[in-house]
Amino acid sequence: MTRSLPDTRRRGELVPVVFRTDYADDRVWQEVRTALDEPDDFGEKESWLVDDPAWHGATVDDVLTAVLADEHLGEDLSVVFVADEVTMGSPLRALLAVTTLTRADCEDEAEYAALTEHGRVFRTEPQGVHPISVNLELANMDFEDFSASAAVAPERVFRADWRAAL
Repeated sequence: MTRSLPDTRRRGELVPVVFRTDYADDRVWQEVRTALDEPDDFGEKESWLVDDPAWHGATVDDVLTAVLADEHLGEDLSVVFVADEVTMGSPLRALLAVTTLTRADCEDEAEYAALTEHGRVFRTEPQGVHPISVNLELANMDFEDFSASAAVAPERVFRADWRAAL
């Protein structure tokens, strides 16, 4: 099956990339999209969606391969989000956050170990997608900051209001 990305040059700055890999329920997907687009204190949100049935059943490795091979995404994108079967079946609609960084992107083994201490993936509620993406692209925080927060959160899902709990 041929899986291709839309023209990634059209992706705006600081806009998160979300792959839909489960096509079992369009109603649930609309719920996820609505939650992704919900305005917050900073205004409107936009997501760059890969919403093509050719991606149905794609694995994290399939997504990463496509992202890293794309000259516009592979260079500056450190996280992508996947709306998979778990997302669609979860009441939280928790997406998978996946780091695109590899061992080669890290200065040494210690940096890679810190990056992956809680794994290369974690779950986030849809409202967490934009804060995660923006903070990573601006280098305000690191992937491991968010994955550590998810690791200790209820249901192991990152919550957008995580700072309020501090």
